Amino acid sequence: MKVGNSEVVSSRGSTSAFAYITVLFFIWGAVTSVNDVLIPAVKQIFSLTDTESFLTQFAFFMAYGIMSLPAAALLGRLGSSKSIVLALVVMVVGCLLMPMATEVRTYAIALIALFVIASGITLLQVAANPLSAALGPPERSHFRLVLSQTFNSLGTVLGPYLAAHTLLQGGLFEAGPVTEAKIAYSLSRIDLAYGFIAAVIVVLAILIWRKRALIEGASPKIERQGSIVQALSDRWALFGALAIFLYVGAEVSIGSAMVNFLEQDNVMAISAVAAGSLVSFYWGGAMVGRICGTFLLLRFPAGTLLGAFAMGAALLCLAVSSLSGPAAGYAAISVGLFNSIMFPVIFSLTIERSSAPSSATSGLLCVAIVGGALVPLAFAHVVDATGSRFDAFFVPLACYLVIAIFGFAAWRAQAPILTQK
Repeated sequence: MKVGNSEVVSSRGSTSAFAYITVLFFIWGAVTSVNDVLIPAVKQIFSLTDTESFLTQFAFFMAYGIMSLPAAALLGRLGSSKSIVLALVVMVVGCLLMPMATEVRTYAIALIALFVIASGITLLQVAANPLSAALGPPERSHFRLVLSQTFNSLGTVLGPYLAAHTLLQGGLFEAGPVTEAKIAYSLSRIDLAYGFIAAVIVVLAILIWRKRALIEGASPKIERQGSIVQALSDRWALFGALAIFLYVGAEVSIGSAMVNFLEQDNVMAISAVAAGSLVSFYWGGAMVGRICGTFLLLRFPAGTLLGAFAMGAALLCLAVSSLSGPAAGYAAISVGLFNSIMFPVIFSLTIERSSAPSSATSGLLCVAIVGGALVPLAFAHVVDATGSRFDAFFVPLACYLVIAIFGFAAWRAQAPILTQK
């Protein structure tokens, strides 16, 4: 009887901890997606080229490449709950740096602020992804991680919509000559957006700190001995890292280019605010896909489903590069639907197949998120070199083809793994 009661308490603790962790997924999704709307804002304010404006994503996602390994070490030393609270504090510091950037009107400081915010999110990723997968029965790990990522997608839907109506209205986005008053107004809207984000994160940090015992008690044991060298010596860890690198790079490239792409006369010819609002549909497609994918994963092998979704995304990129007018715009937006399950499925498939400790593999996978810094620069370089955002969609197309190969390879490797278990 005592054992039964203990199991019930443990189950309730895991469920509650999973709920708190899922809120974190929502928050960092919203914060990350604001960058898609920030790009056209800073491009207008600081008179930047496409490549220069995409440095916002470079600064943000480069944090994953630099900070993931230190984050994994911190996770082993501090544990899940303290690491999460520290991550939220770092994010608040980054948000508070943004008003400094607007006060002195220096783009470089804005990039530093984004790097700091992303450093906090990196620690969240390293701690929360394996935690979400582990909080419950092992056979439902894909289900839980995709469910958490569904709430991450909800954040990415709301973030661009609110940011578009905050950053892309009034000021420099009004008709007429550029004036000091317009510049000051547009800069003040950036302060407002990041001040609000900081306030929300502070509230969440306080809540997580108060519930730290619950989260830590339900957390899986952290493997302190995990080494990045162990992950680098495993072929599945490396293949999974490549897939994550290309997925994040492709997704960020399309999301970052979306506002300026939809504004074009030969696409939808709409205003910046309207285009920014439509970015929500790109991320909304990912949310719908994750909701559907959560249940599809209960019926189909994860690797097969990943391969099929990646092929669908590749075909849509091909359609964008071949079409013009609203059809091209809708095709670009629809890629989000197929992006949906990619990150959580690549992550969990890699953790399952890697012979390295999960902490080491998780750290390597989070390093690979640096693809969000590098692939968009390649995308932007194609735009600046050719003058065509249509041709640039061949960059994510190539990324999705490699991801499809990973998915089908993981599916083929599934049978012997299950036999061994």
